[in-house]
Amino acid sequence: MEVGHTQIDLHIHTRESDGSLLVKDVIREAFEREVRILALTDHETTNGVQEAIALSREYNIKIIPGVELVTAYKGQEVHLLGYFNFAGFLHSDLQSRLKELREQRTALAYDMVKRLQRDGYTLKWSEVERIANPEGAVSKSHIMRALHDHENGTIQWPSIAKLFQPYGVAYLPFLEHSFEEAVQLIYACGGVPVLAHPGLIGNQELVGELLSYRPIGLEVYYGYWDQRETLIDHYEKLAKSKALFTTGGSDFHGLNGPVTIGEVDVPLSCAQDLVSYLKLDL
Repeated sequence: MEVGHTQIDLHIHTRESDGSLLVKDVIREAFEREVRILALTDHETTNGVQEAIALSREYNIKIIPGVELVTAYKGQEVHLLGYFNFAGFLHSDLQSRLKELREQRTALAYDMVKRLQRDGYTLKWSEVERIANPEGAVSKSHIMRALHDHENGTIQWPSIAKLFQPYGVAYLPFLEHSFEEAVQLIYACGGVPVLAHPGLIGNQELVGELLSYRPIGLEVYYGYWDQRETLIDHYEKLAKSKALFTTGGSDFHGLNGPVTIGEVDVPLSCAQDLVSYLKLDL
């Protein structure tokens, strides 16, 4: 692995889940932004990883296989990142469970659209399907984009987001996959779990509990749009006593998003610790 100044991004989404760019375009964008180590972490799928690995040789970018899972803990939605070696992400148990989860999340998204319709919105499910990848999980991100397009931009993004937040008309948390089960699944398939963007967890008292369940990593370096430096400093300190190691990334979903690829300053040690744990040959 390269030493010195190396741009790192360990949290990136593509069109395989709820990102807006194809895998090839993500790799090209990463290269142009001088990112040399990245992880694809699409929701409930690793379908883009093999393509990324093939393209990475052309662009001299190191790829770490990953996935992001929506899990539930004490009735709250908690996101968990899983990182794997080049055999682990193809594990049959992982792929079988991911397929089930994609189907469950799509069914939940359908119910969200029905809730919007009952509240007077005329958005059709077919409009959401046109935005989503047919092999991926349909999520609230797809519905939000479809609703924005359907309303011709007359509803501002903050107003759309509120519809899907607790007490919003379309709010339906995904509670089919427990945090504990997700952690066990990742470990059973040779991976390592990392608690994603802890600053977005509603009840901050849960963060310590989640880190204490089993040794897991903590995503410290993240593109929070508010109080970024304060939150990163807080989780750096928490990670020293509670986490297996730290990671970080942009949580990139598209060029129109609030944070772009490589924008978050992630220490090289994050990638080194992850690669060492997984025994990856990068």
